[in-house]
Amino acid sequence: MENIALIGIDLVKNSFHIHCQDRRGKAVYCKKIIRPKLIEFLATCPPTTIAMEACGGSHFMARKLEELGNFPKLKSPQLVRPFVKSNKNDFVDAEAICEAASRPSMRFVQPRTESQQAMRAVHRVREPLVQDKVKTTNQMHAFLLGFGISVPRESAFLADWVPFLRTVGCHFISASYC
Repeated sequence: MENIALIGIDLVKNSFHIHCQDRRGKAVYCKKIIRPKLIEFLATCPPTTIAMEACGGSHFMARKLEELGNFPKLKSPQLVRPFVKSNKNDFVDAEAICEAASRPSMRFVQPRTESQQAMRAVHRVREPLVQDKVKTTNQMHAFLLGFGISVPRESAFLADWVPFLRTVGCHFISASYC
């Protein structure tokens, strides 16, 4: 374990495939490790550069590896793809991650902090909700125009019109909007 200079990890949900290389790029160690054992394994290795694709779970893992004194490097999966040498599998992917990380001109992604990740998650969840609201409002406007009723574009005005529509007998709007 002393001569490991670079570790490539292919992140999967429950298990990880690791590929370790020495300074000359020669494979030293390849293994499949389950999630709980990965941190134990990396704690026994001397501090080194650990390369991973930037994907789900990679930012958390990068923070954990920094706590152990390692130097995590995340790269976009599109930049790793050209280095896959044969049929795609997790061990070949881990080797390609090492190969890509060893290139001097390779670009890396900065690992996100927990607060950055949380803010991104909020935005990613909010975006489809806003799109659904706009879609539903536009749909209701179209239905109303079908009955000759023109309502101002702001959704607050539309909410004000719902009780009126009930009184005039427009039952085409579901109870969830009323």
